[in-house]
Amino acid sequence: MGMAGLTLAWQKAHIVLGAPSMIGAGLRGAVSVLFVVLLVFHALKALRYPRAVAMEMRHPVRINFFPTVSISLLLLAIAYLESAPEAAFWLWGVGAILHLGFTLAIFGSWLHHTHYDIKHANPAWFIPVVGNIIVPVAGVRLASPELSWFFFSIGLVFWIVLSTIVLYRLFFHEALPARLAPTLFILLAPPSVGFIAYTNLTGEIDAFARVLYYTALFLALLLASNAARFLRLPFFLSSWAYSFPLAALTLATLLMATRLADPPLFMSLGFALLALLSLVVAALTWRTLLAIGQREICVPE
Repeated sequence: MGMAGLTLAWQKAHIVLGAPSMIGAGLRGAVSVLFVVLLVFHALKALRYPRAVAMEMRHPVRINFFPTVSISLLLLAIAYLESAPEAAFWLWGVGAILHLGFTLAIFGSWLHHTHYDIKHANPAWFIPVVGNIIVPVAGVRLASPELSWFFFSIGLVFWIVLSTIVLYRLFFHEALPARLAPTLFILLAPPSVGFIAYTNLTGEIDAFARVLYYTALFLALLLASNAARFLRLPFFLSSWAYSFPLAALTLATLLMATRLADPPLFMSLGFALLALLSLVVAALTWRTLLAIGQREICVPE
């Protein structure tokens, strides 16, 4: 998701900032290969260790990461929307159906749970339900607008519900474990992607679109004011949670620059965010490869 977000940000930067198109195209190819490789590894894991996968589906935290597969398909559909619309349609269709299935399954587990506790609540809970907001970004051009409004409504309403639960947990219970602290950046994603999807659906930046964007901007400032805390954290695979939300905010900012009459401020901010996003993804990639070399990945917790 983070790499796909970086790809989309550079593709948008080509249009808004005049960045070389080859960067976006190269990243799109790389993220496509990466998605296939990871999908094969996860498929082999499911075939070889079905009991472990079933246990993850019942885990109160890990269950929320299964929909990253469907979200990645939706992001790839956006990346190929201009150059290969037919491929984008199939990626989007499979991603949308799969994500709806994950949403129903995980939401059902919340309703009929026997093992959830308030301490399990964390920003990763946004992934399965709020991920529906991503569907309209490409869906508005690939299918009926009503279908996009359907997914947008699910994501928007339950973003508000889950935000209340997660903020209650953060305010009144113990702090998140260090391993989950990077997921705080996920708070950025719903209003950022919501802004993009809503703008695509309505074709304009109205008052509600501004509310979504400036909510995301405030959350970015809040997280930036706590940067020292995040920099002191050791590396975990969950550190990749920094990447996609930053990419979503970058895209939202570049979109603001294209839709407003006086764009210089948002173009400058978009450029700064693109540079930060690229640096963060490069650092995460290097640290992940280092962790793989040192056998720090896929070890018992």
